[in-house]
Amino acid sequence: MKNIVLTGFMGTGKTTVGKLLAKKLNRTFFDTDDMIEKQLSASISDIFKSVGEKQFREYESHVIKLMSSMDSCVIACGGGVVLDKNNIDLLRKNGIIINLFASPKQILDRIACQDHRPLIKKLLNPLEGVKKLMDERKAAYSNCDIAVCTDGLTPEQVIITMLNNEDIRKILSLTKQDVNEN
Repeated sequence: MKNIVLTGFMGTGKTTVGKLLAKKLNRTFFDTDDMIEKQLSASISDIFKSVGEKQFREYESHVIKLMSSMDSCVIACGGGVVLDKNNIDLLRKNGIIINLFASPKQILDRIACQDHRPLIKKLLNPLEGVKKLMDERKAAYSNCDIAVCTDGLTPEQVIITMLNNEDIRKILSLTKQDVNEN
């Protein structure tokens, strides 16, 4: 069975939605950032500080290679996974790529209290910085099978939106009954 791969900018709900979706569909959940942190025994912020973004992206690509060989999983990807087209190509071989997106204001509201966001911590004007980063990554995020807006939605509502999408159900071989039973 195909993997469900969640991509999107930080704060769009990938991890929260992914955990709930995996539980609902009785699948194993993985978060690529969590896997990197466990492998290196350090936080993403500390990894960025100690080795830089380029080396972090290499670690990330290694985890993506591992994840792409899995089956029937829900995978929440770090926000920058899409920057390397090879990552998405690998994940797409056995997965459906669902991009979660939200407005810059919604993203900042969600991550305001989080201090583990290395790309945001260094910004003088977070709202403008988020807009700029999102714009720079727009084409990479559009390399998905389906896009779902999470603005103003609870994680449960995001899942309902995803699973009520006929294309997603078709790719995952789910019927409406399968979705409603869980």
